Amino acid sequence: MANITRYDPFADFDDLFKGFFLRPVRIGAGEGAGLGQVKVDVSEDDKAYTVHAEVPGASKDDVKVSIDGNVVSISAEVKKTREQKEGEKVIRSERYFGTVSRSFTLGTDVDEAQCNATYKDGVLQLVLPKKSGGRVRQIKID
Repeated sequence: MANITRYDPFADFDDLFKGFFLRPVRIGAGEGAGLGQVKVDVSEDDKAYTVHAEVPGASKDDVKVSIDGNVVSISAEVKKTREQKEGEKVIRSERYFGTVSRSFTLGTDVDEAQCNATYKDGVLQLVLPKKSGGRVRQIKID
């Protein structure tokens, strides 16, 4: 059975101007660009959901995943440091630290005991089996 969701064409539009007047606008993929939102691809088959989440700049130990029923939350602490030297003299030193997170709701509950997670090259892959026994029950109306 297919899950029907309402499409909101303006859902990503809010992120366009989020904090626009509070900090400088950064165009392109320069340093610190990885401190944005976690990008997520979700696919589904009859037995499980497969999630690919891009978390660049985070180490495996800094990525946390929590599941509560059908709500999946991914958070990570991103750390980047860069130092430019000329001989022994430091010309420029930059540090980027921050936390990124993303939560989303799936169509059915997830079996937390059977979940599998791998992290390689900045991409987190989750295999989230659907919980069995989620039958729809019809109620007679009097």
